[in-house]
Amino acid sequence: METNQSYLMVGLQLLGSLGLLIYGMRMMSEALQKMAGPQLRHILAKMTTNRLTGMLTGTLVTCAVQSSSATTVMTVSFVSAGLLTLAQAISVIMGANIGTTLTAWIMSLGYNVDLTNVVYPSFMVGIVLIYMKRHRYVGDFLFGTAFMFLSLVMLSTTGKSMDLEHNEAVIAFFASFDTSSHLTILAFLAIGTLITCIVQSSAAVMAITILLCSTGVLPIYLGIALVMGENIGTTATANLVALGANTQARRAALAHLLFNVFGVVWVLIAFYPFVDMVCRLVGYDAAAGGQTAKLPVVLAMFHTCFNVINTAILIWLVPQMERVVCWLLPEKEKAKEKEEFRLQYIQSNLVQTPEIAVLQAQKETSAFAQRVGEMFAMVRTLFHETDPKDFGELFKQIEHEEDMTDKMEIEIAHYLEQVSDGHLSDDTKQKIRQMMREISELESIGDACYKLARTLERKQESGKAFSSHQDEQLQALMLLCDHALTQMQTVMHGHRSEHDIRETFRIENDINQLRQQLKNENVAAVNNHEYDYAVGSLYVDIINELEKLGDYVVNVVEARFGRQ
Repeated sequence: METNQSYLMVGLQLLGSLGLLIYGMRMMSEALQKMAGPQLRHILAKMTTNRLTGMLTGTLVTCAVQSSSATTVMTVSFVSAGLLTLAQAISVIMGANIGTTLTAWIMSLGYNVDLTNVVYPSFMVGIVLIYMKRHRYVGDFLFGTAFMFLSLVMLSTTGKSMDLEHNEAVIAFFASFDTSSHLTILAFLAIGTLITCIVQSSAAVMAITILLCSTGVLPIYLGIALVMGENIGTTATANLVALGANTQARRAALAHLLFNVFGVVWVLIAFYPFVDMVCRLVGYDAAAGGQTAKLPVVLAMFHTCFNVINTAILIWLVPQMERVVCWLLPEKEKAKEKEEFRLQYIQSNLVQTPEIAVLQAQKETSAFAQRVGEMFAMVRTLFHETDPKDFGELFKQIEHEEDMTDKMEIEIAHYLEQVSDGHLSDDTKQKIRQMMREISELESIGDACYKLARTLERKQESGKAFSSHQDEQLQALMLLCDHALTQMQTVMHGHRSEHDIRETFRIENDINQLRQQLKNENVAAVNNHEYDYAVGSLYVDIINELEKLGDYVVNVVEARFGRQ
């Protein structure tokens, strides 16, 4: 009975340590992404077509956030948002696989060095910084680091308390496997893949592998087979996230899987010579055994060699990989994609961190601005349309676009509300408030375009016609509004530091002056009986709606520049 209780306690300690490890790494990763979120976005968003630069970027970002899954999901999100090409994404993902090897080295350090002296000071400094709200993300990072190191200390202690090296049943179990058989290696590779897919953390499976190898009960060949399985299993996260995304995002996730599968295949072909070479690099004799303290280092070295060599081979074959994933996942028919309303850049299941979510929402808001600009172009065409049939078709198209702008506002707002539920930095909160105002004003521009179309429809139904002077003046006012919308789209697509808000104010001032001039002229013309009151009323309605449209444009630009 006591033996069963002791096994239960050891099992609970083991699971608790793994849970603490996963939580610590996630906390540390999220804190780093919040601290360096905008920089991470700009680094990845400004990637060039240089595959080596992409690979180095993926490596450095993954080393920083300590999560290849986070980097990969970020990259998939960027591909979905159209910020990275598929080729650029593949090179970043390759770098992410190299960057994640740092985690294995940290774990191997935890089994060979007493990290207790680092843990408690990190907790103390971290809690002070958390309460000093200005540096709370640094405090979160230290807390995550402390939890990760504490979990490694607990795993090492639990491993020693299990005394597996003297447990004959466990030794006999692992000794029953023929390490010289490729079938055994394949079986353990499959086990590593399955467990990693289930727990969604290659770090946790790596920790268990290091624990078993460090006690000497798990032969190094089987441990390395588990590590190979972890490399395949870790791709499940990005592929699951990309399921509801667009085709390009799913291709990027598939490329991650193909990268690791290719690496596993060539390592299996040269498995024993390759493992023996890695062991020699560390100074470990796989045939003689013993020296269990070196086994965590052997696993970390294998993980590094595997990913570095795999990247060195495939970095030159990025175009070929791109063609393969495009062949495996062909583009859907455009007609089917347009049957239902769907945002272009936002997929709700791709919300990984607030920083990435904000970037996707900004891209979608820019697309919203472009849409209302195109809608106004339809209104200008409608103004000149004389054929009743063509007029009716164009009016229905504008009516449909107005419905789409309503849906876009609701969908983007709902997405931003989801993002707001997370722990956000002050900068991210401000961006979300700005975008909420932007989409509201953009929807108002869509409403203004529809009201203009309705007024033109009333004019056509009444049989009234504007004078040549009225036509010329309205065209001049519409041209100014078009300039305002073009300037707004320019501001929305670029960084605000690259633009001058005074240009928008100048155009708005011109619109206001022309509006007042036309209204004064209209009063005089009606009084002088140049045209009847009904024509003048339609004329003024269009003038007023165009002036309102100009105001909405200014409101969008002010929100973009962070002005109230």
